[in-house]
Amino acid sequence: MKKITRKKHLEMKLQQIPTHPKPKVGLEQYTTPAVIASDLVWNAFSLGDIENRNVIDLGCGTGVFAIASALMGAASSVGVDIDEDSINLARDIGDRLDVDSVEFIVGDICDFDDGSNADTVFQNPPFGSQRNADSGKDLKFVQKAIDLNPHVLYSFHMASTQDFLIGYYEGNGLEITHIFRYKFPIPKIYDFHTKEKQDVDVIVIRAILK
Repeated sequence: MKKITRKKHLEMKLQQIPTHPKPKVGLEQYTTPAVIASDLVWNAFSLGDIENRNVIDLGCGTGVFAIASALMGAASSVGVDIDEDSINLARDIGDRLDVDSVEFIVGDICDFDDGSNADTVFQNPPFGSQRNADSGKDLKFVQKAIDLNPHVLYSFHMASTQDFLIGYYEGNGLEITHIFRYKFPIPKIYDFHTKEKQDVDVIVIRAILK
């Protein structure tokens, strides 16, 4: 596998990853756009969090962060998701892109216990952008990431919850080093959507365990 040396080349690779094949409303499955995923992984690579690191993508969906990390030289890259349809697609695209250092596991992230050697965790959890019932699910992911005890965590959240999250992270022994900001497009894929597309302000918190 040829090493990627430019962010645009990474983005072009990630554009080949399809969206969720059968998005399930209860899982709030929105595919992270290639332009956002490539920017975040490129920044993580620049900060020394990818190359020769063991990376885990919690709630990986179709595998964008796991695959991107493998393409950027991760020692190992594991994606975990409860949705078998998405995992099957992630495996197929990983094979198609000739990524040989990535593994995908079907299962609830709460039951995942094979991450004791994790260096870096990525997660884009349900953050309740459209349904109040999903509010707070992102914190379950944060707690799981803490349990895995990685060196660094990259986690997506609604930008409107930033002040609360800063206190939450710090109160749970995490030191926030960076906050990345994105406009995340939410397409019309569920019955309760009223617009063809809506851009939602999100943040990605980079935090290290103290």
